[in-house]
Amino acid sequence: QARRPMGGGDGRCGPMSDGGRALCDTLFPAVDVLLKAVGDTPIMRTKKWAVERTRTIQGLVDFIKKFLKLMASEQLFIYVNQSFAPSPDQEVGTLYECFGSDGKLVLHYCKTQAWG
Repeated sequence: QARRPMGGGDGRCGPMSDGGRALCDTLFPAVDVLLKAVGDTPIMRTKKWAVERTRTIQGLVDFIKKFLKLMASEQLFIYVNQSFAPSPDQEVGTLYECFGSDGKLVLHYCKTQAWG
């Protein structure tokens, strides 16, 4: 399935030093993120997205809530590896470097707490 951009470019970087990361952010400003719904949370028709490495989890939550037309008062939780919720200020690129595999970062989203 093709990925849709949330903005930014194409490409990915693996684990690296801080100096290497700055170069990677310039050359490859986006990573592939696979978004999977959990429970009764609405499913996004497009599951694979190109997400800017510098986008925060809160920015991703805001995007998903807007895309799904959820009310501002509704909560949305993001989980990595079906086990923990990253902090809202965590950058997608850092999560990809630590937990990405097969060229993508898999994140689960739900309206109620599911794990962790």
